[in-house]
Amino acid sequence: MRFALSDEQRQFAESIDQLLSASDPAKANRAWAQGQHEPGMRIWQALAELGVQALIVPQQWGGIEATPVDLVVAFERLGYHAVPGPWVDTVAALPALLPEDHPLAERFLPGVASGETLASLVLRPHVPYALDADVAQARLLLDGAALRRFSPGQVLSSMDGSRRLFEPVPGAENEADTGADTGAGTVTAETEAAFDMGVLATAAQLLGAGQWLLDASVTYAKQRKQYGREIGQYQAIKHLLADVATELELARPLVHAAAIALGGDTAARDVSAAKVACARAAHLAARTGLQVHGAIGYTAEHDLGLRLTKVRALVSAWGTQAVHRTRVLRGMPEHGRVG
Repeated sequence: MRFALSDEQRQFAESIDQLLSASDPAKANRAWAQGQHEPGMRIWQALAELGVQALIVPQQWGGIEATPVDLVVAFERLGYHAVPGPWVDTVAALPALLPEDHPLAERFLPGVASGETLASLVLRPHVPYALDADVAQARLLLDGAALRRFSPGQVLSSMDGSRRLFEPVPGAENEADTGADTGAGTVTAETEAAFDMGVLATAAQLLGAGQWLLDASVTYAKQRKQYGREIGQYQAIKHLLADVATELELARPLVHAAAIALGGDTAARDVSAAKVACARAAHLAARTGLQVHGAIGYTAEHDLGLRLTKVRALVSAWGTQAVHRTRVLRGMPEHGRVG
């Protein structure tokens, strides 16, 4: 199977890169961590003009109905530039959670497509806390087979300061939800689809973050000198960076394959395999980046530090590595089982 992107997908990725390179997402990230959302929301609106938020929203609700591969292309660039905000919840998971005929689709999806609505989802047990619930208009918690509203409760600490997590308080009223009660709907199948879509988008973010860490480390290795030579000329550094490049290249086709498999019988296995591989590659990129950069990588002011904490948080977001390894094992053909 060939996973090469089309010319349109490459141009879409380049457009996102150009926009984000001129928008200073790192500064927006640090502001977001302090509860100052204006810089991040300006980026959010700019990306909406490119159609990022509308990618998998049905055309009926103002979306594009693009493919999951298009979604992966966008989320890899979001991860590369470390854009803050509840992107996975809003752009990937919510449209999958609300099919076209769901009573909440008309209420929330047009706003998602236009960039006016942010979502915070709680899908227990693997998504137990509400991300950025203080700025989200669509706050939905899965309660059995029904979706309920919630209000943001206690603020929780996160490894990544820009991932603002809240304890969900089910059933409480809040100013943002002024319409009719969300009511109940049977969402079992949609919940599974939404979780898989969230896992896939998180994997793509990790892939992008890992690629940034590799690029930054290679650039630094070509500039930093020891004993009169660039450190990138030493075999030890070359081997470290080559290992990262190999892990990233092995993970990338798994992400694209999982995007193609969504909706099929192997979707759960394939998205989990992609998440495991991307998390491993990004984690190796983070550890290697820290080694190459030395102590400067620990400082919060350096963009490397921003990625280190983000990768650490994303590795456990939308299911731990143990959860996804178990899903992969359960999805293997009987003859492929070990033990």
